[in-house]
Amino acid sequence: MLIKFDQLIKDYHYRCAKQAKSTLKPIDIKNRDKTHKMPHSTTRKSGPTRIQREKRELILDAALEVFSTHGFRGSTLDQIADAAGMSKPNLLYYFSRKEDIHTTLIERLMDTWLDPLRALNPHGEPVAEICAYIRRKLEMSRNFPRESRLFANEILQGAPRIIGLIKGELRSLVNEKANIIEGWMAAGKLNPCDPHHLLFSIWATTQHYADFDVQVRAVLGKNDSEETHFQDAAVFLEKLFCKGLRPKG
Repeated sequence: MLIKFDQLIKDYHYRCAKQAKSTLKPIDIKNRDKTHKMPHSTTRKSGPTRIQREKRELILDAALEVFSTHGFRGSTLDQIADAAGMSKPNLLYYFSRKEDIHTTLIERLMDTWLDPLRALNPHGEPVAEICAYIRRKLEMSRNFPRESRLFANEILQGAPRIIGLIKGELRSLVNEKANIIEGWMAAGKLNPCDPHHLLFSIWATTQHYADFDVQVRAVLGKNDSEETHFQDAAVFLEKLFCKGLRPKG
């Protein structure tokens, strides 16, 4: 009786296995990847919207006005938000710290600020190249007075946020152009002088018209237009530097 019972159990399992095998569908190896792959997402991470870009630029323009007037230490996020015409929480959506706004402005400024010196052509006529550089620097002072004051304020505080840029990119560019000027002097195309101090003097005299704009306007009087005093400055500085640099004969 026990043997018959065991045989019944074995027969039962055999029939179940046979039935299950007959109901299984073969796997289509060729189409398996097609049928089992998850569909690719069609969504892409998009950049900031036009409105977001405009808001960001609005904040940066307001911050430039605040920083150039009060300096980094004297400026607050509340002042920047007020100047931008938005709430502080709205501003914080775009910039989480005052430092982030200031860094963005300084990095933009440094790139723009180096362009006039980058344009000094080693293959050009030396005196003409120096005169053209003076004019480009004056145009910068006329067109970007707030940026010039922002840079001046940072320097007066010891340049804590841009010292790396000054010791790196700015120093490298100045040394490169100083070597060009020194080569012109060695070739007798310019009167000899220290090329670094020549560049420092050009910076000081041209940026004065932006950094001390109030003083310049007050001394020259209300009748003197901005365009006129920049033209007069260009003529004077070209005579001052270029006449002194031009070799006699």
